[in-house]
Amino acid sequence: MSDKKVITMNDRIPSLKEQRKQRANRRLLFFLGIFFILLVLMIYFQSPLSNIKEIQVTGNVVAETEEIVQASDLAEGNSIWNLHSEDSITQIEELKEVASADISRKLPNTVEISITEYPRVGYVKQEDGYFPMLESGSLLDVLPDGDVPSDAPVIVADTEMVKLERLAEELGETSDQIKERISEILFIPTEEDPLALRLYMNDGLIVQTSINNFSEWMSPYPSVAKEVDRSKQGILHMKMSPYFEDLNYQEEVEEELQDQEEEADPNE
Repeated sequence: MSDKKVITMNDRIPSLKEQRKQRANRRLLFFLGIFFILLVLMIYFQSPLSNIKEIQVTGNVVAETEEIVQASDLAEGNSIWNLHSEDSITQIEELKEVASADISRKLPNTVEISITEYPRVGYVKQEDGYFPMLESGSLLDVLPDGDVPSDAPVIVADTEMVKLERLAEELGETSDQIKERISEILFIPTEEDPLALRLYMNDGLIVQTSINNFSEWMSPYPSVAKEVDRSKQGILHMKMSPYFEDLNYQEEVEEELQDQEEEADPNE
């Protein structure tokens, strides 16, 4: 006869009842947890707890924080879940200093506006002073009296904004290494090139180029400048094929031609 203990159904019933009770308790706790979470969310959404208590603006250097908040149409006390983000972003990006904007929620009641500004690419010199020019071509308010630009080229221009905007765009695509070497930019339009420019460089060279393809044509400047004989006075033409124009040599040639003409003149 076998020694194995026989467990009857009656012995197992209490264990099965206990397991069913535990599962029922777990389900009850789960649904109570869901109910509690929904209750908390409902109270949060319907109460002042979900209203905006703080608006943070980050990334702005030139643009005023108050101006950005005003442009966004956001205000403390509004529901944090009732943001018209796309409309607010569009309005913020209409500010001349702002290249792009983004709006995000920081629960429980803070809204963050992240700003990316257009970089400053030059200073337009006019009678009233120096006006910072952004990559977009927009001009900011004149610098305070006594402030001298040092972080970007000075642009001497009394010309239409279209040319300034095109130059600003090209300067925005130009490397900082090149821009830091430019002291002053002058517009010198000619019949052949209405967009011609003359650049006075910090290393003493004078460069002639054009707004068209400015960033591309100026990119090899560091290596080209090394090859220029500094004992000679002239202009470095930075275009598709850079070359140095020796002004002293040009004057000598012109004087020689003039002497030859005088010698050939029978009236002399």
